[in-house]
Amino acid sequence: MKNTALTHIHESLGAKMLPFAGYNMPILYEGVNAEHETVRNAVGVFDVSHMGEFLLTGPNALALIQKVTSNDASVLTIGRAQYSCLPNNDGGIVDDLIVYKMKEEEYLLVVNASNIDKDWDWIAAHNDLGVAMKNLSDDYSLLAIQGPKAVEAMQSLTSKDLYAIPYYHFEVGDFAGIDNVIISATGYTGSGGFEIYCKNSEVEQIWNKVFEAGASFGIKPIGLAARDTLRLEMGFCLYGNDINDTTSPLEAGLGWITKFTKEFTNSENLKKQKEAGVSKKLVAFEMQERAVPRHDYEIVDASGNPIGIVTSGTMSPSMNKGIGLGYVTTENSALDSDIFIRIRKNNVPAKVVKLPFYKK
Repeated sequence: MKNTALTHIHESLGAKMLPFAGYNMPILYEGVNAEHETVRNAVGVFDVSHMGEFLLTGPNALALIQKVTSNDASVLTIGRAQYSCLPNNDGGIVDDLIVYKMKEEEYLLVVNASNIDKDWDWIAAHNDLGVAMKNLSDDYSLLAIQGPKAVEAMQSLTSKDLYAIPYYHFEVGDFAGIDNVIISATGYTGSGGFEIYCKNSEVEQIWNKVFEAGASFGIKPIGLAARDTLRLEMGFCLYGNDINDTTSPLEAGLGWITKFTKEFTNSENLKKQKEAGVSKKLVAFEMQERAVPRHDYEIVDASGNPIGIVTSGTMSPSMNKGIGLGYVTTENSALDSDIFIRIRKNNVPAKVVKLPFYKK
C-alpha cells in the first residue's frame, strides 16, 4: 500500500483511511454530508496525489497524443488543458484523462490512479514516433482546492491572478512560497477552485500555507467519499463505474470529446457506431421516492423487464434525494422517461433527467 506525502497529516487529523487504487487514502474526516457542504458553500482541500502524471516531449509528442486520444489536442495552446479519453481496440475506454500543453512539444497527461500502469503501457506500446516519455506519478503531489471561496482564499499565496484563470486553463508560477507550481482550473466538483501540482517534497509546506490562508474562509480537509458525491451531482463520469474497457465514449455521452476530424485508435469503428446509433446510453436519473440507488442495481421498465444497470448512485447531500447514472437501452433513454430501480426486490420509480443534477 502506497502512502502520499501527506498521509501522516491525514492520520493526525483523524481521517478515516482506506485503500484506494493501491494507496492509503483519506475517505472521511467529519462526515460526507458536512464535507460536501463545505465544498459547495466555502472551500475544501482534497489530497489527490494518487493520480498519475506522464510527461511527453519532443517534436512528435502531439502526433502520439493525437494517435491515442479521442479529442483533438491540436487545438491546445500553451496554458490550456483538455478532457479526453484513450479508446481501446474493442470499442471501450482504456481511461479518461486530462491533457495539458505545457510548452511547444511538451505535454502533461494526468490519468486515473488505478490505471497508471495500464495507461503507461498502452501509450508506450503506440509510441513508435520516438517521443520521450517520463512517468512522474511517484514524484508529484496534487491538491484540489475546491469551492466558491477558493480563489479569494488562496489569492494571497500567489502573484498569479487566480481570478483570471478560466476553466480548463492553467498557469505555472509561484504558490505558497514554492516556484514552478502548476495552478490548474480543472475541478471535478462543479463548485469552482483549482488544482495544485507540486513535488512531493513541497506539498507539506503548501498544505500548511493553504490552511493558514483559508482559515477565515472556513477551509477544511475533504475526503474521497465527498469527492464522489460532489462529482456525481455534476454528472461527471468515474472510471471503473460509468466508463470502462467495455463502454464506448459514444454510449457514455462523451461524443463531445470524440473528434472524427483525425484518425485515432479504433476511430473507424467508433465512427460507424456513431452513424448506426448506439443500443444503450448513459443517463442521469432522479428517484421519485425516498430511496438510494447503488452501483450495479438493476434498472427495469414498467413491466419489470431489465433495461439496464446503475453505474453510480447516492443520496444527494445538496438536493436530499436519490440520484444516479446508469446505462439503459436507447429507447428508454429520452428525458423524462420513467424507469425503475430494483432495490431489494422492489421496483422503485425514477425519472431520466438532464445533467447536472446540482444547479447553483
